[in-house]
Amino acid sequence: MSQDKSQDELSEFVSSRAIELGVPGVAVGVLMNGEETYASHGVTSLANPLPVDRDTLFPLASVSKTFTATALMRLVAQGKVDLDAPVRRYVPELRLADERAAAEVTVLNLLNHTAGLEWNLIDDGLGDRSLAGLVARLPQLPLIAPPGTRASYSQAGYNLAGRIVEKVTGLPFEQAMRELVLEPVGLTDTVYGLAEAMVRKFAVGYNRAEDGELRAARPWNAFKEGARADHPGGGLASSVSDLLRWARFQLGDGDGLLPAAQLHRMRERTVALRASTLGDGFGICWFLHDLDGLRGIGHGGSGNGQFAELLIVPEREFAVVSLANLGPDGHPFNQSVVRWTLEHYLGVTEKRARPLPYDEARARQVAGRYEIDAMNLDIASDGTRLTLAVGIKPEIRAASDEEMPPDHPAAGIGFLPGDGDEYIVTEGGLQGQRGWFTRDTGGTVTGVDIAGRLFNRAGRES
Repeated sequence: MSQDKSQDELSEFVSSRAIELGVPGVAVGVLMNGEETYASHGVTSLANPLPVDRDTLFPLASVSKTFTATALMRLVAQGKVDLDAPVRRYVPELRLADERAAAEVTVLNLLNHTAGLEWNLIDDGLGDRSLAGLVARLPQLPLIAPPGTRASYSQAGYNLAGRIVEKVTGLPFEQAMRELVLEPVGLTDTVYGLAEAMVRKFAVGYNRAEDGELRAARPWNAFKEGARADHPGGGLASSVSDLLRWARFQLGDGDGLLPAAQLHRMRERTVALRASTLGDGFGICWFLHDLDGLRGIGHGGSGNGQFAELLIVPEREFAVVSLANLGPDGHPFNQSVVRWTLEHYLGVTEKRARPLPYDEARARQVAGRYEIDAMNLDIASDGTRLTLAVGIKPEIRAASDEEMPPDHPAAGIGFLPGDGDEYIVTEGGLQGQRGWFTRDTGGTVTGVDIAGRLFNRAGRES
């Protein structure tokens, strides 16, 4: 495919898909054979429109974790951090809900989501909202498993990893990240905080209300005034052009910042994932994907009205970035971009999972409420189909003085062939998401995994 043809075809697909889903602004970048191709559509803001381009900033949400993990790997290469060491070696004040877990959890457990920590602490807007303040509150966070025994995606784990960066370097996290990663790699438009973002062109996030109206998302991503505790797990904003530069770094030999062996170690599987759309395993931070025989590494992010996706295929020197500013439709937009580019650039076609017909007996076993600290997940059956709904707990919404993303209403799910415990969401904003139900030794369903996170059945201890 010629460069001009690839540019035209990518632009056509991006624009048509964005219009189809009603996304106000999107930016896409592809790296192939050393050449970069960009496509964008729409505007940064419906109220104050500027055209989105390759340099427009979007919040990265959890794609930020790839930067935090890489910074820690620099500290490992410098001999200042040991991945297998207990976190308490670097954060001696660490306390958790269980003392044994606090003593045993390692740095690697944080980086591959096997620390046993639930999703995150709820930001009540009060008290110390720094990383040190977060660590002081960690005894309040439930534990879902002993360290190292299972993978469950945890924002709190990465925020704790950010505190390790602070303690080891003696610098505020954001300054340490600039010195360790952002400036050496040349990422001039990858920034933390509103003070940096607001002097650049940036995309406003939107959420689609029940009446179909698009409403500006407030606050802008995770950049709440005075709140820094979520920066390691989700605080960056960046552009498509900077993210392709980041992909080039990850595809390279470390550029003198990291030994190639340390950089490439991040791609090696450290733990398997079951029935997850996110991938079939974790490396160090990266989700690992089997792409019809090709190995891919990637990470996604979802914020308030904002979605980001980064996928890299090292053996083909390929990367794709997709950024979109609408919830929930930014997620299916990004996923469709990834599928389209894999097919058109690499010849990789996604194999779609086909759910089984509705099974009433299975439906009765799994129906009920599941929860994590801030969210409820409801599985229900009307006798003809099974649905999944997930949303922020009403008491959390009521206690917050800030707007929050809308809930995902009930959408159909179906069981997948096999042991009967794996499922796929078949419609709505979570369409295509896969997960599985967990059982105790007696066969009773005790939890459900979705998007890499374990929701425990309400009323049951984890």
